[in-house]
Amino acid sequence: MRIIVLGAAAGGGYPQWNCNCDSCREAWRNGVPAQTQVSLAVSGDDTHWFLLNASPDLRAQILATPALHPKQRGRHSPIAGAILTNGDVDAIAGLLNLRESHPLALHATEAVLAVIAANSIFKVLNPELVTRHPLPLEQSRELPGGLAVTGFSVPGKPALYLEGSDIDAHLAERSQNTIGLEIAEPKTGKRTVDAPLKSRIAGAPLLFFDGTLWRDDEMIRAGTGTKTGKRMGHTSAVDTIAALANAGIAKKFFIHINNTNPLHRPDSAERKTALAAGWEVARDGMEIAV
Repeated sequence: MRIIVLGAAAGGGYPQWNCNCDSCREAWRNGVPAQTQVSLAVSGDDTHWFLLNASPDLRAQILATPALHPKQRGRHSPIAGAILTNGDVDAIAGLLNLRESHPLALHATEAVLAVIAANSIFKVLNPELVTRHPLPLEQSRELPGGLAVTGFSVPGKPALYLEGSDIDAHLAERSQNTIGLEIAEPKTGKRTVDAPLKSRIAGAPLLFFDGTLWRDDEMIRAGTGTKTGKRMGHTSAVDTIAALANAGIAKKFFIHINNTNPLHRPDSAERKTALAAGWEVARDGMEIAV
């Protein structure tokens, strides 16, 4: 299985266009590499590639990734489809970059597919070519190229633009709004997990885990927002490191890193703490073989 990190930053990217916090300043002024909004590409045969979420930066990510460039004359793309974990703008807006009449398979829960169906702008994706496939939870689905995907519910909430007054209830529930993904290669038994459930991810050879904020009140401290990480549906990296210290995971990567998060800065004390605990920080263009 081959995995490419197309983008490693949270919504807004790094640096965020309207932010000059301590972390963003390092990118604006001191050359710390910029990061695009999060998305992964996976393949079992180097021919059929699947996107794990389609970020708003998708076109730039494709241009920067030779594995996703057309290989045949005329219209062609190695991208066989996309698998969506939620209905946030960060996860679905990039689909609009894939509107040029190319066959694709779109896999997502019925709840997320309903969000897409309800927004008329996504009609630019010709349904005769971009087929929608509801992804039942806890059921393995084989994909072209030798991979299989299983979606499973995790604590989360609806996308920000879909939030209602009962947000506290949503934060605690497991639903179709936010899911984790286990990508497996049945012929080898290898797998990678994009998930926050300790019992499921224990012993995994590779884990990509939400690293949005280093501390729960990070955005409040930075003066860039009024919400805690928990209110936004995120667990802080500090808590994650402690919770998964003995989970037996071979390789662990923080991804979806907010612009305020000092993990972006190679010389930060927070980055050194994460590395010392056995975690790595995903970055644009990183490739991993499992």
